[in-house]
Amino acid sequence: MSTPNTAHKAAPQAPLKPSAQKSNSMFNQPIAVWAIAFASIIAFMGLGLVDPILPMMKDQLHASDSQLTLLFTSYNAVMAVAMLITGVISSRLGIKRMLLAGIVLIAVFSALAGSAGDVMEIVWLRAGWGLGNAFFVATALSAIVSLSRVGVGKSIILFEVAVGLGISVGPLLGGELGAISWRSPFYGVAGLMVLAFCLILFMMPKAAKSPAAVTPIKKKVSLLDPFRALKHRALLIFGISAALYNFGFFTLLVYAALVLGHLHHVDVHGLGYVFLGWGLLLAFTSVVTAPKLQKRYGTVKSMCVQLLLFAVTLFVMGYWTTEKSVIIAMVILAGAFLGNNNTLITTAVMNAAPVERPTASAAYSFLRFIGGALAPYYAVKFAEWFDFHAPFYIGGGFVVLAVIVIWLNRKHLKHVDEAEAH
Repeated sequence: MSTPNTAHKAAPQAPLKPSAQKSNSMFNQPIAVWAIAFASIIAFMGLGLVDPILPMMKDQLHASDSQLTLLFTSYNAVMAVAMLITGVISSRLGIKRMLLAGIVLIAVFSALAGSAGDVMEIVWLRAGWGLGNAFFVATALSAIVSLSRVGVGKSIILFEVAVGLGISVGPLLGGELGAISWRSPFYGVAGLMVLAFCLILFMMPKAAKSPAAVTPIKKKVSLLDPFRALKHRALLIFGISAALYNFGFFTLLVYAALVLGHLHHVDVHGLGYVFLGWGLLLAFTSVVTAPKLQKRYGTVKSMCVQLLLFAVTLFVMGYWTTEKSVIIAMVILAGAFLGNNNTLITTAVMNAAPVERPTASAAYSFLRFIGGALAPYYAVKFAEWFDFHAPFYIGGGFVVLAVIVIWLNRKHLKHVDEAEAH
């Protein structure tokens, strides 16, 4: 008799369900998470900030296309290597100090780049910028997950939204400020990073309130941890495939901007708006469609389809390189496929191996940014060695190769769909 009575008394609590659903919303976050997300947006502006001003820098600094691509190569190469040491440093500094250190480095090197007088000087300064970005990116996701009120999966989606917005706003900021001077976008990022520094400093909780997100990690962390993590086949496969498809990603990001600027004479404003459309579509699909694809079709199958569709956009750009409208349309459309894939693979990596998430992220990011470092430079070289269509075809080929790697190893990856984060 007692059980029915208890059930009867519990029934009036049913109207609380909508409130519970609201509390589990991705957007129901403490202010510290929003501060980190805002800082992430600014940090990822650096990825596409330079795109609209490449033609202007070429003319005013008398730089070659190969020199311009080194702005991305140095940035990504340093990020790749630095990812291997972020775990050791953050274990001693704690996540909050690590984030602040990354922000300071980005602000300083961005401001110095704006004051430089030679393109190769900016290349080296972009390397310092990449170091700051590595410090920030390697810890931002961990901080959001540890401070979030919702699960890992939704926290990752929120982070990907911030990444997508940063990537999309970067070209817009570069285009609008670049209309004043090619130096202005660099100063703009430095100023925004000062604001981000203040937000993190004052809005992230003190150690007593959230020790995991602020204080140094007591567990001993080794420089070899990311390499040990890559012994897990699933994490290694995701890292290799990311390096391959990033070759296509940065071919799109850098070489397409050069084609639009040089071949089709799209001005700095126009380039900013093209890549704004690309980034907005990337951000939208990251949060809206990627989780639905994963739930309905599974991670591996969804990733393969999205990457094949991205490869098709590169092949189309390779065939119709001389058609401005086709290049613009394909650049924007590619954002949808990349947004879906970014969320799918980031969530999968967090559950690919039985290692701590910062270690998994560092190992994966090391491989991923190697592809981002090689692609811009060799895209221009392919154009010199063959013709101006070739970089798009070769970039698409690398993306297809990424699909082959994933599909041949799919039996080692299926466990990611069973993880709690999904």
